[in-house]
Amino acid sequence: MRTTDSRHNNPTYPNIIKEVIPERFGEIIVGDITYIPLASADGERRFCYISLLMDSYSKMILGSSVGMTLEAKYPLEALSEALETLASYDVDLSKTIHHSDRGVQYTCADYVARLLANRMMISMTESGNPKDNAEAERINNTLKNELFKDMVFSDITQVREALRQAVLFYNHERPHLSLEMRTPVEAAAETGRFRRRWNSFRERAIDANKSEIAAEKGPVRATG
Repeated sequence: MRTTDSRHNNPTYPNIIKEVIPERFGEIIVGDITYIPLASADGERRFCYISLLMDSYSKMILGSSVGMTLEAKYPLEALSEALETLASYDVDLSKTIHHSDRGVQYTCADYVARLLANRMMISMTESGNPKDNAEAERINNTLKNELFKDMVFSDITQVREALRQAVLFYNHERPHLSLEMRTPVEAAAETGRFRRRWNSFRERAIDANKSEIAAEKGPVRATG
């Protein structure tokens, strides 16, 4: 099922995180929407939709919302919660990049206005390629295939409670290899890049590009 409708005339923004590797909490937050099936006695296919916002550096889920439709009010609810979480960590939002796909929910006037009112920078995918928003896609997969594994829901109230518990567990108890076995809450207190136990081709490419640019500029000469 597609949760992204990019067939609209809303203004969009370029992808400005392609060459950025976050080194602190609140530097980049990523958002996406996924669907959860609801069991029905009459066999009718029904779904509800989860909107998530995650911090790219710590992997902390900052905000979430569940709705029966794909209306923008649910991503806006997740954004409101995320803003409260970031404020509790004294994050300077003028230095925060909000990255999402180009779906109508994230490009609508109300959502963009909320980001701009908080002085956040806006970044969006430039195609339908899931790799352009890979971290948000990854947390969706973790939620559905790990945290919600083998769960069957019949109504939205059950999904909301399961999501509440899943977010608490994920943020406070689930360590990540990519965070040197820290939980997201523990990682949020850190700065600087975490050591990878595997080769990240994306990070290697970004580092190589930065090295080439630095070499082309040459050494900085002292003046005075």
